[in-house]
Amino acid sequence: MEPQRIVTFLPSATELIYSLGAEDRLFGVTHECNYPSGAKTKPRVISSVFDPASMSSKQIDDKICQLMTDGKEIYNLNKENLLNAKPDLIISQNICEVCSAHTEHVKIAVEMLEKKPEVYTMDPHDVSEILTSIKDISKIIGKEKEGNGLIDSLSKRLEFVKSKTFEERPKVVAIEWVDPFFTSGHWIPEMIETAGGENLISTEKMSSRKMKLEEIKEANPDIIVMMPCGFDVKRTISEYNNVLAENPEWNELKAVKENNVYAVDANSYFSKPSLRTITGIEVLASIFHPDVFGDLQLPEDSFMKIN
Repeated sequence: MEPQRIVTFLPSATELIYSLGAEDRLFGVTHECNYPSGAKTKPRVISSVFDPASMSSKQIDDKICQLMTDGKEIYNLNKENLLNAKPDLIISQNICEVCSAHTEHVKIAVEMLEKKPEVYTMDPHDVSEILTSIKDISKIIGKEKEGNGLIDSLSKRLEFVKSKTFEERPKVVAIEWVDPFFTSGHWIPEMIETAGGENLISTEKMSSRKMKLEEIKEANPDIIVMMPCGFDVKRTISEYNNVLAENPEWNELKAVKENNVYAVDANSYFSKPSLRTITGIEVLASIFHPDVFGDLQLPEDSFMKIN
């Protein structure tokens, strides 16, 4: 029997449930599930132990490091909402314990529940694995037809970008965190290459890691894409202006001198392995090759050049 009471522990799963037309079976989400807008009305089973909304990237990093050093949780499980949800399916992730509730939270949740739910763990590290997770979940919840339709639509958009050939590929560094610097790993290198760029520093399918400004200087990118995890364009530009705009070493970089630094809406299109990852590829393609992809219909405020 297909699940009738679903709880998601990550935003990309919530987005997928809505896209499959199964939102009436969704009984619990996380505090980060704000897309589509209807997700905001669902009971929260996961919340953060602190509010990062008004904090700088340095303050957020310091807070997370302190919590982890002290052996404390980054996320809280709302036991009352979970028990009320009575899930027969929990969808979780095993990619990053900082980004969303992790496997340990699932273990605690399952132990609490009298009737043990099915658990599906999303662990995609590239675009093909994102599409596989869509296929898996749509099958589990009895929405295979809708899932195949989504995959077909996303694949066609992906193939359109891939079908273009480029005489020159700009060298690109994507930055996942501003202070301290982090590379953008996992699926981001593939997104860059698919969009017609040459990815530098980070490695496909590998976790993001700290990096130094010296690494960026040595890589000498043509384009820098700022995509702090969970930030939108406006917040990214604000952080950039506060941390990097007056840094003389940073301002010596080729991409900065040539006015080729961009802020993207990481929260919507890059930080999570979701349906909208394909939109992220289209955003990058428009940045790297505006002469080829200038006519793509992109969401408003999906990216902006930082002057």
